[in-house]
Amino acid sequence: MNKKYLRHIQTLFVVLPMTLIMAFVGIARNYGFVEDWGYKLIHSWTAMVPVAYITAFFIIPFAKKLAERVAARP
Repeated sequence: MNKKYLRHIQTLFVVLPMTLIMAFVGIARNYGFVEDWGYKLIHSWTAMVPVAYITAFFIIPFAKKLAERVAARP
């Protein structure tokens, strides 16, 4: 596989389970396990994934720089 796409695939594999967990917690807290909670979960998750995926590409480089600064301090 081309290493050019590795970063995109790794980000996707992080974003998918994290947004699923976040959507599940949000639905459970706000609605409980009502009759259509599964539909609400999928509906919420499909809205969260693209937003989180795009946002991750802005946050990851900033977080990397911040972590390097913190780790470089004596």
